[in-house]
Amino acid sequence: MSNGTTHETDDDITVVHVMRHGEVANPDGILYGRLPGYHLSELGRRMADRVAEHLASRDVTYVVASPLERAQETAEPIAKAHGLDLATDERLIEAGNIFQGKTFGVGDGALRKPGNWKHLINPFRPSWGEPYVDQVVRMMNALSTAKDRARGHEAVVVSHQLPIWIVRSYVERRRLWHDPRKRQCTLASLTSFTYRGDRIVSVGYSEPARDLVPAHLLAGAKPVKGKDKAFGA
Repeated sequence: MSNGTTHETDDDITVVHVMRHGEVANPDGILYGRLPGYHLSELGRRMADRVAEHLASRDVTYVVASPLERAQETAEPIAKAHGLDLATDERLIEAGNIFQGKTFGVGDGALRKPGNWKHLINPFRPSWGEPYVDQVVRMMNALSTAKDRARGHEAVVVSHQLPIWIVRSYVERRRLWHDPRKRQCTLASLTSFTYRGDRIVSVGYSEPARDLVPAHLLAGAKPVKGKDKAFGA
């Protein structure tokens, strides 16, 4: 199918790497959600640089990020390594969450207040934030735009843990509601969608900065007392 400006065929192979941002400076353990002012930590910047090095030899022609600072700062070294301007797409933003700006954990923070319990009644939607289906729609559209911008090449899209995991779950035909502790979407990881033409034909996952990620933040890690609060993603 052609839009009049490019020569598109079903044989076009395009890879869209969806990257989770690096570690954020958040000493108070706040669920920062969409709040402004949360930047990468020094370790987070090292993670971003590591992934930029990892992708330096790849055929990346488009780099785009969520408008939040942590995503922009993660994407900057990747765009720079390829001599590209960094684009911004609002559809890549973190999921909305009613507990934004609060600490959140079992036995402390927002869950200690009975008035907040009503927001936990429906984990399938979920009742505490942006519906999973809405996340799928906006993320699929954002990925499609990135695919079109990089058609026949590769794109890097920097977003946040929950939207990335939800869109991957949708593509891989898993249920959208899930145990957050089992998401395979570590800091600075790459979830790579390969398109043939306009159809996704495979999904890959890699962790170029795995050795920099604190052990308790790796996928499937057991909670560590004092370190298991939800920090936002």
